[in-house]
Amino acid sequence: MKLGKTLCIGLLALFVAASTQNLWVQGGLVRSAHAAAGPASVADLADSLIGAVVNISTSQSVSGGSGGAPRPQVPEGSPFQDFFDEFFRQQERGTPRQRNRRAQSLGSGFVIDPSGIVITNNHVIADADEIRVEFTDGSELTAEVIGTDPKTDIAVLKVDSEKPLQAVPFGRSASARVGDWVMAIGNPFGQGSSVSLGIVSAINRDIRSGPYDAFIQTDAAINRGNSGGPLFNMDGEVIGINTAIISPSGGSIGLGFSVPSDLAVNVIQQLREFGETRRGWLGVSIQPVTDDIAESLGMSLARGALVAGMTPKGPAENSGIETGDVILRFDGKGINQMRDLPRIVAETPVGKTVDVVVRRKGKRQTISVTLGRLEDGEKQIAGNQGETDEDKPVVALGMTFGELTDEARAGLKIGDDVEGALVVAVEAGSVAAEKGIVANSVISEIGQEAVSSPADVEKRLDALKKEGRTKALMLVAAPDGQLSFVVLSLE
Repeated sequence: MKLGKTLCIGLLALFVAASTQNLWVQGGLVRSAHAAAGPASVADLADSLIGAVVNISTSQSVSGGSGGAPRPQVPEGSPFQDFFDEFFRQQERGTPRQRNRRAQSLGSGFVIDPSGIVITNNHVIADADEIRVEFTDGSELTAEVIGTDPKTDIAVLKVDSEKPLQAVPFGRSASARVGDWVMAIGNPFGQGSSVSLGIVSAINRDIRSGPYDAFIQTDAAINRGNSGGPLFNMDGEVIGINTAIISPSGGSIGLGFSVPSDLAVNVIQQLREFGETRRGWLGVSIQPVTDDIAESLGMSLARGALVAGMTPKGPAENSGIETGDVILRFDGKGINQMRDLPRIVAETPVGKTVDVVVRRKGKRQTISVTLGRLEDGEKQIAGNQGETDEDKPVVALGMTFGELTDEARAGLKIGDDVEGALVVAVEAGSVAAEKGIVANSVISEIGQEAVSSPADVEKRLDALKKEGRTKALMLVAAPDGQLSFVVLSLE
């Protein structure tokens, strides 16, 4: 009995001591309640930042027709035909005021320079005739567009203010860790300045909204109207630009996404200096290195970006990079996934000579490449669209076809007697990819007829469709020389 009392008293003392030290036990670990709790208050932080966050409203003239009901379809020869024709002709002769309307949208933004430089999303101000910036003190200023970048959804605006404006600094998004506290300030649903608190839920998210997706994901409430607003760390630095949400209802469900500041700062600097972006350009088309491709190339890990094609006379082709190379490192940075390469290349200065490490025929090689400018490359590619049909690449069933040249054949294990069209790229998720066809395969037959060029592939597929066929039987030579028949749906 005495032992029992002693044990109870000892446990009670331990409980009191643990409570005094704010300790609790979970999973066998003693943790501090202070470490688990969030910041006691962000009131002072919010008060010091909210003056630099603005509401943005835009308006534009939209052609809306007569605004009446659509013209009904009546049977030919109907006695009502003349009546309907005359009625809708009168509606279509309405005044311009009837035929046009003003569309308005709302968003958020923030000041980064006291002289009046405001950052927001491109989609907030796209096609606007007028942009108004409203500050927390109720004042409004008209903004002009300095530059926009649809690829990262960033826009730089300028307002003329009689006095210096409150501005906020950028921080390093690379320093943000999953679990860090963050604060969003914006204009949700046009309600005016609103503060929400959450954590960094994930980093480097790809939501397939653009070529440089590397979003910060947060559960801080972000709603419609928050677009273009800042995501702050607890030091009051902008580490992201709130851009997108995933929500079936249009309201926040804890899946918000922000453009990381490390990506945004370089874009903003270029837009301020040049009014446009000036990104590095390598001149390659790439695809992921899947497990199957890695195995076929003798790679122990599926990593890197597989070169599926190159822009004629582009930086990559001029430097000696070849179709079938796997890019493993670029300018000292590792390429773990295919989508890493476009972002890293774009962030590299135009004209810089960089080392590119590739895997070719089982061996690593380092190739020096002098980067071009992406915007010039896009114009070059657009100009090439004026080529003859014979020069244009053939794309069908998720595959891009090229000529089976002697150089391409040298990198494959196919027999000398194998002829056909070379598959230079396979779109992820396509019917071809689902059937296991990979880049550097050769299509020799389609529908039991030989093909020897991309043009033959196109003609043969067209012929099968005209015959009413819904499937095509193809003889495929894999890069390792293995021959197999594959059936692909033509629908």
